[in-house]
Amino acid sequence: MGTFTIRPGTAADADTLLQFFDEAVEWLVARGSAGQWGDQPWSSIPHRASRVADMAKEPGLRIGELDGEPAGALIVGEQCPEHVPPPGEPELYVRLLITSRRFGGERVGARLLAHALVVARQKNIGLVRVDCWAGGDGALQRYYEGQGFTPTVRFDVDGWIGQVFEQRP
Repeated sequence: MGTFTIRPGTAADADTLLQFFDEAVEWLVARGSAGQWGDQPWSSIPHRASRVADMAKEPGLRIGELDGEPAGALIVGEQCPEHVPPPGEPELYVRLLITSRRFGGERVGARLLAHALVVARQKNIGLVRVDCWAGGDGALQRYYEGQGFTPTVRFDVDGWIGQVFEQRP
């Protein structure tokens, strides 16, 4: 493993994020999991590319770099998305976790999640939550469980079934 660093993201990272999404879509389609993010590169879909550009402007964006190369991204905030029931206590919500397929096996996602837990502790927040697609073969759900998260509630957004996970740092 090389040197892993995490830096604040900026709007200039929009193309990097879009590349991560395009790589992920290609990988998901190859695995038969197009239901997660579709079967077309996000860079070819104007409303999705615009959404990613907005993500790059979020203050909680962090870019994980391996040997100076962007390897993954994390966005955290202190409010859950509209489609998730609020917890009734302060929380740090992982709004995005995405990694470059080029760095598979380097624990980029795990390192970014560990960073989210550190941020929560620094802010004296006792709850970290994240959600993911609950379809496919369940590998994504097992991933979060393997990172120490516990499944809580499921939700449905226009037929897209998601699972919320939580962890107390």
